Amino acid sequence: MKNILLSWIGHADLKALHSYTTPTIKNKIESIVGNVSPNNKSAANGPIKTLLNSYSFDHIYLINNYPQQVSNALCKWLSASVTLIDVSVQNPTDYVELYPITCAAFEQIQKKFKSNYEQSVLLSPGTPSMVSLLVLLGKTKYPSTFYQTYDGKAWETKIPFDLTLDVLPELLSGSSALIEHLTAKSPKELQGFENIIGESSAIRYAVGRARKVAIRDVSVLLAGESGTGKELFAQAIHAASPRRTKPFIAINCAAIPKELLESELFGHKKGSFTGALQDRIGAFQRANGGTLFLDEVGECPFEVQAKLLRVLQPINGEKSSLREITPLGSMAVEKVDVRIISATNRDLLPLSKSSLFRVDLFYRLATISIKLPLLRERRADIILIAEALLQKINSEFSAQEPGYRDKYFSGSTKIFIKQADWPGNVRELQNAIIQAVVMADGEVIEKDMIVSALLEAGQSSNPEESYDDIPEAFDIEEHIDAIRRKFIVIAMAKTRGVKTHAAQLLGLKNYQTLDAQIKRLNIQNEWDT
Repeated sequence: MKNILLSWIGHADLKALHSYTTPTIKNKIESIVGNVSPNNKSAANGPIKTLLNSYSFDHIYLINNYPQQVSNALCKWLSASVTLIDVSVQNPTDYVELYPITCAAFEQIQKKFKSNYEQSVLLSPGTPSMVSLLVLLGKTKYPSTFYQTYDGKAWETKIPFDLTLDVLPELLSGSSALIEHLTAKSPKELQGFENIIGESSAIRYAVGRARKVAIRDVSVLLAGESGTGKELFAQAIHAASPRRTKPFIAINCAAIPKELLESELFGHKKGSFTGALQDRIGAFQRANGGTLFLDEVGECPFEVQAKLLRVLQPINGEKSSLREITPLGSMAVEKVDVRIISATNRDLLPLSKSSLFRVDLFYRLATISIKLPLLRERRADIILIAEALLQKINSEFSAQEPGYRDKYFSGSTKIFIKQADWPGNVRELQNAIIQAVVMADGEVIEKDMIVSALLEAGQSSNPEESYDDIPEAFDIEEHIDAIRRKFIVIAMAKTRGVKTHAAQLLGLKNYQTLDAQIKRLNIQNEWDT
């Protein structure tokens, strides 16, 4: 085991170096920290040198925000095995800026030494914000031994709390008020959940629950219709958990023939069944240390459910994520450390009552259940999602087709997309946008292109509208103007007559365009009523 030290370089270290370096470096130090008065003898070495004089480390990583010439001189003076992590810090008290820098430093050490090291951290150099982040990360994601220095002395310091044992259990047993606190931020602001798009209360609540369970190894069951983003949520929970650097393995239980599913989950030995020409490592083994996502777990054959239940059975005296598996054709039991996240688009409890799904397995999988909202239950998010999907499609098509011109939605298209029910959820929305992009001749995606895509897919764009026939004496322009009038009045009412905001709501370029429409349609303050 190697003992690795991590520390910031601070002003006190530069002031200590000042007494032992060249005139050129002295001038550079003074330009950073100001005039350097003679150090008192007890503090002459600065925090890092003081610690190294008292304790031995195999390697030292120093986070450096100073000029290279100065930091190199410091490393030479320390006479130790040092790696500089050069960073650029604009505000040394800004947690938002410092957090990714501090995480990256710990990650660099972890990537270099894997699990064959012990982490140590010096807390004396740096601003209070820098030190706070070292403590929080060193007590959670990157377990560390802490050191401090003062008045020429160095010692190992104890932090008198444990986030895992003292704080997190209380967090996990917290009330709905705590979940509301967790949902105060949008998903894009939360580590691990950046790919989940939405600002609605429904998605924030689901993300709040997911974020709350991510920090523990409890089994999670994600319930929701097809296309609601269950795998995306599973990936987010994994990315927000302490297992984020380990494998995330996804298995679609509905897509694998039942005679192969057991082998896919647990592995097999060569010759264990017809066609087993070589040993195969199963999903549990591949996910060791990380997360196994069982998608459409309700489709598991009953025989596989029984074997899955045995694997998920707790082992006496061991942590809950430790599993014992036996590959097909083998007598040897293997232990793996795997967190289980499962998903279903079916209600498993009624299935269990009709003996189609084991009720004991349901309770093993559903320690925590999270219901994902339907797309029509989060209408405030639909345009955000549609725009993000269109941007991704534009990017992919641009890479494939030289001369491709990015597409964008017209205002009426946005209104239609937001009001449609989307029974197939995000997946249906994505398919409709892809078809509209492919079929569009110009850069604008009009409403009829989305309607056509839905009709081609066999979906009704609006249950209240029928496209089977056209009434007699039908005037399409009059019909469109009536729709336009209706939504202009709604937009003006919602924005209390502020045309700039109403134009934005309607997807129009500016308020002058809206004003022209109001005059043409002779709309006269109808929104006041």
